Amino acid sequence: MATVELRFSAQPEHVRTARLVAAAVARRAGVEEAVLDEVRLAVGEACSRAVGLHRSNGLTAPVRVVLTEEEKVFSIEVGDEVPGPAGGPGDGVSGIDAVLDPDIEGEDEMGLAVISGLVDDVEVTSGESGGTIRMSWPVLGAADLP
Repeated sequence: MATVELRFSAQPEHVRTARLVAAAVARRAGVEEAVLDEVRLAVGEACSRAVGLHRSNGLTAPVRVVLTEEEKVFSIEVGDEVPGPAGGPGDGVSGIDAVLDPDIEGEDEMGLAVISGLVDDVEVTSGESGGTIRMSWPVLGAADLP
């Protein structure tokens, strides 16, 4: 299992770099060429969301992006350090539907809706130590490659 970890200060100009790195690592991992635009867009939305959350909450901690290549799947986790609703360890909100609140409109909700439209396998969690958006895509196996 190969892993690339990227941390960047919560500045909008760094989101483009995260998108480029994610696309390059996804290509190397074997994600289909036709899906790379979706990877790029989803990572851009997730990172923009994390940057916005950090800036609106006055956090100076970096946004973290972890790209993991496994045998049959490529996954990306984008994490922020903005505390979410939780009653204790492991009691955070989980799942895209649990985080999307139909009564709240805004960039945060719009970004999550865009991500859920781009990525079939997405999981959003939020807890006392921050939130994570985990996205994954299938990779071509050695037998699938031309």
